[in-house]
Amino acid sequence: MSDMNENPLMESTEKKIKMERKEGEPTAAFKGASWTALVIGVSAYLIGLFNAAMELNEKGYYFAVLVFGLYAAVSLQKAVRDKDEDIPVSGIYYGLSWLAVIVAIGLMAIGLYNAGSIILSEKGFYGMSFVLSLFAAITIQKNIRDTQVARDKD
Repeated sequence: MSDMNENPLMESTEKKIKMERKEGEPTAAFKGASWTALVIGVSAYLIGLFNAAMELNEKGYYFAVLVFGLYAAVSLQKAVRDKDEDIPVSGIYYGLSWLAVIVAIGLMAIGLYNAGSIILSEKGFYGMSFVLSLFAAITIQKNIRDTQVARDKD
């Protein structure tokens, strides 16, 4: 009689191995959303760059600004996080991290402002995909750091 009352769905759910998330670790959904945002931002930027009607040296400029911006954003996030967690960060590195992000954003803004061959909607497209990519890179770095800290607690 007890066999008839057992729910087969409950059994299969109980048999599933659940990966427990450590305290402080970001959820898989947040990690996935961060990586998706980075892939979409960088892909959109690069596809737009590939299809743009501009000289190869202009395309190289915008590509270099993207790579520089991504690196600068990750570096800044790490420096800020280290400082917040009382991990020693030299003042020069901290200041250079801020300067690099400001320069990357400034180079993008100046480049787009002075680009006469790009229509306004394209400028907005490049600006938004650039900002999305920087934000996603910062978020991914934060997720990696939070996951590492959560796992090191055990």
